[in-house]
Amino acid sequence: MAELKENTARVIEVTAKDLPLHCPTPDQVQWNSHPRVFLPIVKNGGEALCPYCGTRYKLTGPLPHGHH
Repeated sequence: MAELKENTARVIEVTAKDLPLHCPTPDQVQWNSHPRVFLPIVKNGGEALCPYCGTRYKLTGPLPHGHH
């Protein structure tokens, strides 16, 4: 099992395997986080900002088919 991460990073790079993107992500500690919110990173040009915690997500790499 992977070690859980605190939700303290201000910029997180994600790839197509992380879509659909939501914050907090599955590998973050859940007990001190906010409610799950889905972020339209593809629609926003490859970047998304969580309205709860302010974490910025940046999409790296190619998109899979169907996410254009």
